[in-house]
Order: sequence, then structure tokens, then C-alpha cells
Amino acid sequence: MPTYVAPPGWPAEVRPPDAPDWERTAHNWLLDICPPDYRGYPALRRHLVVLARFAVLHVEASQAAARRGISEARSDLRDVALLDVVEAAVQTWQAEDARLQGLRRAVGLVEEAIRGRRFVARL
Repeated sequence: MPTYVAPPGWPAEVRPPDAPDWERTAHNWLLDICPPDYRGYPALRRHLVVLARFAVLHVEASQAAARRGISEARSDLRDVALLDVVEAAVQTWQAEDARLQGLRRAVGLVEEAIRGRRFVARL
């Protein structure tokens, strides 16, 4: 029986590379992490490697937005919200940035596998 290897950070929703239906699970997961409008583009529905590249860039743009939110929240919100509300906003941006870091790793690993990289089990 073949052994399929997925590295640390691989998304639970995607089967390991070369497992039965792994590309279908990757396709569905990539569409789920992208904006809903991406489902309407034929090139993204038909070409998995193109969808993966779009997903990587989408996550990276979201990371940039979260980091901008962190850096600007205090100055942008101090005149319109109470201090505890501003701090809650900063903490929310920080939590989102942390989530996106993990998502960026996962989407990058899936893109690498789509491009042919295979992972080896390590002891």
C-alpha cells in the first residue's frame, strides 16, 4: 500500500500529494480560501496551477492588509473609538495576521505539490 506524505503545515482539508482525488481536494480548498468571485473565472476553475498562484497572491495581499491594519489602527481610530476598542482592533489584526501566516504556508505547500514537488517522511 502506498504511503502518501504531507509535510507539517499541510491543510487538513487537502489529501496528501498523489493520494486518490488529492487534486480535487486541493482545488476545492483553494477555491474556498479565495474570494467567492474567483469561482466565476474559467481559467481558475480549469487550471489548478493558475488557481494556486492566485490563491498565494490573495493570501499575501491579505497579510499586507492585516499588517497595515496593525500599524495604522491606533492613529486611524483614536479619534473615533475608545482606547479599549482601538486595542481590541489591534488584537484582532494581530490574530488575523497569525492565522494568515499559517494559511500562507499551507497554500504555498499545496502550490509546490501542484508544481510537482513531493515530500518525504522524516523520522
